[in-house]
Amino acid sequence: MNRNEITERLNNVFRDVFDDDSISVNENTTSADIEDWDSIEHINLIAAVENEFGIRFKMREVSGMKNVGEMIDIISERA
Repeated sequence: MNRNEITERLNNVFRDVFDDDSISVNENTTSADIEDWDSIEHINLIAAVENEFGIRFKMREVSGMKNVGEMIDIISERA
Protein backbone atom coordinates (compact mmCIF):
# COMPACT_ATOMS: atom_id res chain seq x y z
CA MET A 1 0.00 0.00 0.00
CA ASN A 2 1.47 3.36 -0.99
CA ARG A 3 1.18 6.72 0.78
CA ASN A 4 -1.57 7.96 -1.55
CA GLU A 5 -3.72 4.90 -0.86
CA ILE A 6 -3.20 5.30 2.89
CA THR A 7 -4.07 9.01 2.70
CA GLU A 8 -7.23 8.24 0.73
CA ARG A 9 -8.36 5.71 3.34
CA LEU A 10 -7.44 8.10 6.16
CA ASN A 11 -9.58 10.80 4.55
CA ASN A 12 -12.57 8.47 4.78
CA VAL A 13 -11.80 7.66 8.43
CA PHE A 14 -11.42 11.34 9.35
CA ARG A 15 -14.66 12.24 7.54
CA ASP A 16 -16.49 9.50 9.40
CA VAL A 17 -15.05 10.24 12.86
CA PHE A 18 -15.58 14.00 12.59
CA ASP A 19 -18.83 13.66 10.60
CA ASP A 20 -17.59 16.16 8.01
CA ASP A 21 -17.42 15.23 4.33
CA SER A 22 -15.38 18.34 3.54
CA ILE A 23 -12.30 17.14 5.45
CA SER A 24 -9.28 16.47 3.29
CA VAL A 25 -6.14 15.51 5.18
CA ASN A 26 -2.58 15.59 3.92
CA GLU A 27 0.79 14.81 5.48
CA ASN A 28 0.94 18.21 7.20
CA THR A 29 -2.55 18.11 8.75
CA THR A 30 -2.57 18.53 12.54
CA SER A 31 -5.27 18.71 15.19
CA ALA A 32 -5.18 22.50 14.86
CA ASP A 33 -6.49 22.16 11.29
CA ILE A 34 -9.69 20.30 12.23
CA GLU A 35 -12.09 22.19 14.46
CA ASP A 36 -13.48 19.26 16.47
CA TRP A 37 -10.19 17.40 16.91
CA ASP A 38 -9.81 17.44 20.68
CA SER A 39 -8.44 14.84 23.09
CA ILE A 40 -11.65 12.79 23.15
CA GLU A 41 -11.99 12.76 19.38
CA HIS A 42 -8.29 11.87 19.13
CA ILE A 43 -9.01 8.63 20.99
CA ASN A 44 -11.94 7.89 18.68
CA LEU A 45 -9.78 8.69 15.65
CA ILE A 46 -6.94 6.41 16.75
CA ALA A 47 -9.38 3.54 17.36
CA ALA A 48 -10.99 4.08 13.94
CA VAL A 49 -7.60 4.17 12.19
CA GLU A 50 -6.52 1.01 14.00
CA ASN A 51 -9.71 -0.74 12.88
CA GLU A 52 -9.41 0.50 9.29
CA PHE A 53 -5.84 -0.72 8.87
CA GLY A 54 -5.85 -3.70 11.23
CA ILE A 55 -2.99 -2.36 13.34
CA ARG A 56 -2.41 -1.24 16.92
CA PHE A 57 -0.48 1.91 17.73
CA LYS A 58 1.87 1.90 20.71
CA MET A 59 1.17 4.53 23.36
CA ARG A 60 4.46 6.32 22.62
CA GLU A 61 3.53 6.48 18.93
CA VAL A 62 0.14 8.01 19.69
CA SER A 63 1.58 10.60 22.05
CA GLY A 64 4.45 11.39 19.67
CA MET A 65 2.45 11.92 16.46
CA LYS A 66 2.71 15.54 15.38
CA ASN A 67 0.81 15.31 12.09
CA VAL A 68 -0.95 12.96 9.70
CA GLY A 69 2.33 12.31 7.87
CA GLU A 70 3.75 10.63 10.96
CA MET A 71 0.58 8.52 11.19
CA ILE A 72 1.06 7.52 7.54
CA ASP A 73 4.69 6.57 8.27
CA ILE A 74 3.60 4.18 11.01
CA ILE A 75 0.77 2.71 8.94
CA SER A 76 3.03 2.16 5.93
CA GLU A 77 5.54 0.30 8.10
CA ARG A 78 2.90 -2.08 9.46
CA ALA A 79 0.19 -2.45 6.83
